[in-house]
Amino acid sequence: MTQKVILLQPGPSGAREPAPPFAGGTPIDTRGRRLRDLRISVTDRCNFRCVYCMPREVFGAGYRFLPQSALLSFEEITRLARIFAGLGVEKIRLTGGEPLVRRDLPRLVAMLSELPVEVTLTTNGSLLARQAGALAAAGLDRVTVSLDSLDDATFRAMNDVDFPVARVLEGIEAAAEAGLRPVKVNMVVKRGVNDDHIVRMAERWRHTGHIVRFIEYMDVGSTNGWRMDDVVPSAEVVRRISERWPLEPADPHYTGEVAQRWRYRDGAGEIGVISSVTQAFCSSCTRLRLSTEGALYTCLFAQNGHDLRALLRAGATDEALRNEIAAVWQARADRYSEIRTAETARSRKVEMSYIGG
Repeated sequence: MTQKVILLQPGPSGAREPAPPFAGGTPIDTRGRRLRDLRISVTDRCNFRCVYCMPREVFGAGYRFLPQSALLSFEEITRLARIFAGLGVEKIRLTGGEPLVRRDLPRLVAMLSELPVEVTLTTNGSLLARQAGALAAAGLDRVTVSLDSLDDATFRAMNDVDFPVARVLEGIEAAAEAGLRPVKVNMVVKRGVNDDHIVRMAERWRHTGHIVRFIEYMDVGSTNGWRMDDVVPSAEVVRRISERWPLEPADPHYTGEVAQRWRYRDGAGEIGVISSVTQAFCSSCTRLRLSTEGALYTCLFAQNGHDLRALLRAGATDEALRNEIAAVWQARADRYSEIRTAETARSRKVEMSYIGG
């Protein structure tokens, strides 16, 4: 599936024109939001076929993934990351697809760890047990693991490759032993599929120091058949858990933090909820997304990207790249989750497997 990528700053004839010089500092978008977070997809491939992200009927044996030559090299990624850091980015999250299927990923982590940013990673955990030590040694700061159920049958059905939950749990333990603590565990909750496992998931991570985060099922991409009836509101998640172990709200760590924090009153730790559907947080969103082939997306639900790879490979200077990135952010007006309707949910959007969650 080819994603639409547009040239930056097209002129009247459609040819590229340089973006105006950026005055400096951190760019602000049209809604007063600053640039703080960058998510970098290092591959569009994944070894899972989760039904809400890469359904097998679309991403089957005949699906054509990007050729290696189309992917940004580690050197290209690091060069762009350095420019982003100069524009105010404080945290970089490596995503996919499944980032750990990208060969020699610890080498990229080591390159990025030299920048003045926090370097994190989101993974399905399937390859984490064998790579956690190398990632930590390379300078990775934290890891987030996607885990939608502790019930083995349910988990195997949701990942649709018959992968056992025990091996993901081994990966989480390996990450913790390597010093990548606290591990964040993300559970996408879909009504009628795994919502009856919410309390069990919360119980599993109490007193561990790790943080489980419950994510509302979203209409990402154009292939997952999203319906509002499938969404379990975060308020319901908090209520279910609090009925067993009382919770109280906790302050965010920083402005623009995606997850709302709730802590157990008995001191057993905390959970998070990500409420993109029922409590849109567009007004404080500080994230840009860079696809594996160098397209810049201003929203998880975007339709079009902005081509940075063409600039990179045409010999653009750091200043020119900086101006282009700043121009994209300053023109940003995205607020998809605030205006979501059944119609927009059916609209064509970039696939989450292409730009990461």
